[in-house]
Amino acid sequence: MPIQKPLRIAVIGAGSFGRNHLRVYRGLEATGSVVLVAVVDSDPATASAIAAEYGIAAFTSVDDMLAANLDITAASLCVPTVHHSSVGCRLFAAGIDLLVEKPIAASLADADALLEAAATHGRILQVGHLERFNPAVTAALPLLQQPMFFEAHRLSIFTARSLDVDVVLDLMIHDLDVVLSFVDSPVTDVRAVGLPVLSDKTDIANVRLEFANGCVANFTASRVSTEKVRKLRFFQPRQYFSIDFAHQELLFIDVSAAASLTPAQLAVIAAAESGTHPSAGLSLRKLPIEAKEPLVLEIESFLDSVRTRTTPRVTGKDACTALALALEINIKIAEHASRAGLDRFTRHTK
Repeated sequence: MPIQKPLRIAVIGAGSFGRNHLRVYRGLEATGSVVLVAVVDSDPATASAIAAEYGIAAFTSVDDMLAANLDITAASLCVPTVHHSSVGCRLFAAGIDLLVEKPIAASLADADALLEAAATHGRILQVGHLERFNPAVTAALPLLQQPMFFEAHRLSIFTARSLDVDVVLDLMIHDLDVVLSFVDSPVTDVRAVGLPVLSDKTDIANVRLEFANGCVANFTASRVSTEKVRKLRFFQPRQYFSIDFAHQELLFIDVSAAASLTPAQLAVIAAAESGTHPSAGLSLRKLPIEAKEPLVLEIESFLDSVRTRTTPRVTGKDACTALALALEINIKIAEHASRAGLDRFTRHTK
């Protein structure tokens, strides 16, 4: 087989997400499959600092980068969400494949424009729904039968990161995307409540979804918590699963041999998740998982799609489905706030 030339990579946006993409691409250079060529950031000081750190070209605009004729093959798009569509469409027109950070765009119209541009120019579009690449999620996929109830908790300590979007588009969308990929059924009912706390957008939210097949899913997301939690629990007939995204662990409990679960057994299950109690006769085990950074797996998958021209694991259509649901949730949050008279307690300016 002929030796493939390394893919020439740029990172657009050098904030917290972009810096992680830069780090991963630099690590992958050792494989000879990629070479990190350029970074774009609207702040000249940031662009210059990255250029010095990585020894790459730096630009303050995409147009300047394209004018330099660096023969960029693919790029990670890590600019604020509101700019995803305009910048992404420009890069697609220039023949560059894209890994776009989640959410895909700020609106469905912008998301559709990205999908259309990718199709028109024959480009790869993968969206950075990172948890799809979490080894614990990958391990759960072959065990799925008929999941009927989900409970998701994603809590973070407040930071100034990603305040251009609310907590639904910032954090909850990870769990929405995973659950949508697990449940092969359309959403039929959405109920939601949320409030801004430390920003002018919703910082904490609780959501209940119902699916056409009878599945129910509850989601809690907060970026004003005192602790960091990343867990998804779900049930299917005679089986219980608990995914700990942060620790890349998958707890599996098979209760097919038990006639029923007593309160004591339920307490055992809760304790077993924290590793503080034996399984008391239940078939409880942590499935073996080879830990690896999800961002590395995500970028490796993207680069494979670029080389082979195959459909990415997380497509633009997948991301549009998650975005549409997130935006509907935000509408329901606004409706609930109005009904409950919560507007006077919020810091919303719009």
